[in-house]
Amino acid sequence: MAPGRNHRALLFSFLLLLAFATPAFAQCKSDTVDRKCHDKEKSLKLKIIAICMILAASAVGVCLPLLSRLLPALHPDRNLFLLVKAFASGVILATGYMHVLPDSFNDLMSPCLPANPWRKFPFTTFVAMLSAVATLMVDSLAMCWYKKRVGTENVVVEKGSIDMENFEHGNHQSNEVQSALNSLMRHRVIAQVLELGIVVHSVVIGLAMGASDNFCTIRPLIAALCFHQLFEGMGLGGCILQAEYGLKMKATMVFFFASTTPFGIALGIGLSNVYSESSPTALIVVGLLNACSAGLLNYMALVDLLASDFMGPKLQDSMKIQMWAYAAVLIGAGGMSLMAKWA
Repeated sequence: MAPGRNHRALLFSFLLLLAFATPAFAQCKSDTVDRKCHDKEKSLKLKIIAICMILAASAVGVCLPLLSRLLPALHPDRNLFLLVKAFASGVILATGYMHVLPDSFNDLMSPCLPANPWRKFPFTTFVAMLSAVATLMVDSLAMCWYKKRVGTENVVVEKGSIDMENFEHGNHQSNEVQSALNSLMRHRVIAQVLELGIVVHSVVIGLAMGASDNFCTIRPLIAALCFHQLFEGMGLGGCILQAEYGLKMKATMVFFFASTTPFGIALGIGLSNVYSESSPTALIVVGLLNACSAGLLNYMALVDLLASDFMGPKLQDSMKIQMWAYAAVLIGAGGMSLMAKWA
């Protein structure tokens, strides 16, 4: 489960698919396009600003939870960490339902695609369903793989997080150590699978912005994406923190999260003369990728993030904290849903 190799392979596959989306395919432009909003030079300036702002927002969001030693209030044992994670989980949930899934519907139901089969069958929900089941399979199989690996190899964790001496001597505390080790493995699987889903839709979002020359939509999109990346990054950062990776792995995951949307924008700028977001191939590829990403994000948000925390001992032992956490989820989901008006 090497995130770096997985992400690179995914991006290269995505680029290969996009190579077919050239102007040779039928173009489908709306007759109602407002040409007053289309200016390549003005749009390019906004895209460069977007790359810088989104990169900064992503880096700040994902790094904040990782600075828990400097900010003790954000330590995983503190109530504030649970509330921030609940808020960020709400953002991720709304991203899947309110942004990525509708985008997939728009792409796969486009009049630029033939009615048969694309408007005869709900491909978006079908692919999202399969994606959610596939995510469950990856979740389950990865846990099995990690458990077998633990039996033969030493697991690298942050110093002092698990008392391996007790575990090795098999005394009365070994059951607690085993439970802590299983929990650690679970957090590592969650962090890697969640980042994989985020990388997919981040590249797609960035590509769409980079290829567009409509500055009327780019301007509000910058603010929406900064909000999105900041709080989605906090959710991912919390998962990375709980996974207790070493510095190298943390830096790798932070880099991939922070750079994928700016990379997508830069890629869109580079392909703007070749890539057409209204070509049939582009619509199908992007629509299917969005559907896959939506299924993965919805599963991760509901099962691995929200259900895991709300059914955990900390929230189950305190009704008051649980109510505050529900409020945080609703605020996060509501704020991200509101962003759907502009993005």
